[in-house]
Amino acid sequence: MSTLTTTPALDVANVTLELGDGDAKIRALDEVSLRVQRGEFVAIVGPSGSGKSSLLAVSGALAKPDSGTVRVQGTDLSTLSKGAAAAFRLRNIGFVFQSGNLLPSLSAADQLRLAARLAHTKNVDVNGLLDRVGMSHRAGNRPGQLSGGERQRVGIARALVNSPGLLLVDEPTAALDRKRSHEVVQLLAEQAREAGVGVVMVTHDHDVLEHCDRILEMIDGRLTAAEPVAA
Repeated sequence: MSTLTTTPALDVANVTLELGDGDAKIRALDEVSLRVQRGEFVAIVGPSGSGKSSLLAVSGALAKPDSGTVRVQGTDLSTLSKGAAAAFRLRNIGFVFQSGNLLPSLSAADQLRLAARLAHTKNVDVNGLLDRVGMSHRAGNRPGQLSGGERQRVGIARALVNSPGLLLVDEPTAALDRKRSHEVVQLLAEQAREAGVGVVMVTHDHDVLEHCDRILEMIDGRLTAAEPVAA
């Protein structure tokens, strides 16, 4: 593993988040704490509705918790206005979605160029990023011309455009077969360790957990268990 910086990529402390109103209100996150260092790859597993997506939302400045603090690379997200949170997210956090979430009209290279413009990131080596994920030979292809695994690789490259300290990954293998699933998660692990990115991955796919540094389980809004990864 790469040398870790002293400031965590993510520091969630005693976070509570309630969703809904009245009798329909649920506690999606219940006093959750999680610290992820740069260069560390953490998997969050658990049943549907357990709070995994809510944890990604508060970690990515997409939702504000009702109590507790969330810090990304030392910045307390609760101190940011809505506009400042959006700007911080664009410049400091990368997101990888279930199916790549690519724009169908843009080539692989243009997906990255657009992300760079939105984040006001200059001098991005688009071809270099695509090469890092094994997709430089497909730079001119649109999503409809790519396989599911290739779309996910482009999505990972796009998430790295702003050189984030934190990468949040939501079910990246949901639409992939076993071989492609391992390839994508191994690629995420490599980016964590080689680029010094803290990675938090939500997944139902226990088959790929061997690539992670830590595995945490979420049940009813609480991180209740951890299991070591086999050497």
